Amino acid sequence: MQIPEEFELLYKKFYAERWEKLRKALLLSESKVARKNLFSAYQEDFDFEQKGEESIPRGDEGLLAFYIMDPASIYVAQALGVQDGDKVLDMCAAPGGKALILAESLKETGELIANEISSGRRERLKKVFQQYIPKEIRMRFSLSGKDGGLFSQSHPQYFNKILIDAPCSGERHLLKNQKELNQWKPSRSKFLAQKQYSLLSGALVAAKPGARIVYSTCSLSKDENDDVIGRLLEKKSVQLKVETPINAEGAIASGAEKTEFGVQFLPDRTAMGPIYYCSLKVHG
Repeated sequence: MQIPEEFELLYKKFYAERWEKLRKALLLSESKVARKNLFSAYQEDFDFEQKGEESIPRGDEGLLAFYIMDPASIYVAQALGVQDGDKVLDMCAAPGGKALILAESLKETGELIANEISSGRRERLKKVFQQYIPKEIRMRFSLSGKDGGLFSQSHPQYFNKILIDAPCSGERHLLKNQKELNQWKPSRSKFLAQKQYSLLSGALVAAKPGARIVYSTCSLSKDENDDVIGRLLEKKSVQLKVETPINAEGAIASGAEKTEFGVQFLPDRTAMGPIYYCSLKVHG
């Protein structure tokens, strides 16, 4: 793997002497867990590392019983704190693991719009809903395919829980794809940060007073993580504040490293991620 010098310099700026170890960890296989699908009645364990992801069992109701995902992504979905009756927007929902967790949390009532602008990724999201959620329940939920920022126009002050798992640099993927790495430019993060900020700004308009917004990326770049949040706070501080990111048990997730505004999971220390997320509370 030939890594552009500018790429190395940028991430050394962010991570200093830690970067070499972190880069090596990114080239290893991703950490994954088989998360139980709470819509399935299947009760047995499943060792996907031994049997393979293609062998996921189904319960008697026909639903796949486990979803394979990075464990850090589970913390992101849990941080939104979805409860029965919430109106929830998953703004960039594919491939669907986080959306499944949000759907489970709604239980008997509530609304979920799972949005994905990419048609190909949206088809994958649709398949996840069909394979994991009972038909009578998924009929309560909606799939959409528009630019996430447009929810500010179609649903002003509507949602009380919004998840933005934003498109990002995805350095782990880049480092395993020489063709894409060769096309990388230092301006990439700055360009993506503009889009990410636009999504966050749209979410703020679509959020009810008192709503929670969780912003997440799989990027290592501070430009796309804390700096995006910092820019939003600089311009919109009268409208929102940063919350301490917590998991379902009310604690900061094990292995999470605190950043200026959120937390980050990095694979050189936790074997998870990279995942960054920040929890924001809209003033009521």
